[in-house]
Amino acid sequence: MVGELVERKPTSGGFRLRIATAIAPELAPGDSVAVNGVCLTVILAEETELHADVGPETVRVTTLGSLQRGCRVNLERPLRADSRFGGHFVQGHVDAIGHIEELRADAEFHWMTVSFPGHLAAYIVHKGSIAVDGISLTVAGLGADRFDVMVVPYTMMHTNLGGAQIRDKVNL
Repeated sequence: MVGELVERKPTSGGFRLRIATAIAPELAPGDSVAVNGVCLTVILAEETELHADVGPETVRVTTLGSLQRGCRVNLERPLRADSRFGGHFVQGHVDAIGHIEELRADAEFHWMTVSFPGHLAAYIVHKGSIAVDGISLTVAGLGADRFDVMVVPYTMMHTNLGGAQIRDKVNL
């Protein structure tokens, strides 16, 4: 699910996000929602918008501090124990910020190369799962400080990766 950032209002040490989304009516204060892979607590849920606070530590270790009004954000509700799930468990804890180094098309599929800080190298495995802005993807290629993922057309159309550009920061 993709939402749109309506407002980023400063608070003491952080800010409050106001995000337009179709899932807002299903949410209540206290619910968790992942925004670009970052687990946040819903402060207020209105008919078409949710509000969530972002604290100073989250600003420091994620890309949420660089979000601009009008940008598309990935939204994910928590997994329910009584339903199916796809991909891998994405917990909403960001380990680092990566940078998109290359974007290329191969027929209708898209390849993305992302650089990452060296301390993550031991945890990224060829053919393993990785979350990029909260999107579960498979590592298709791996170097010392970068990895490649192939993104299917559906994912490009239904996530913020459809608008990704070289040098964009992403949560890993």
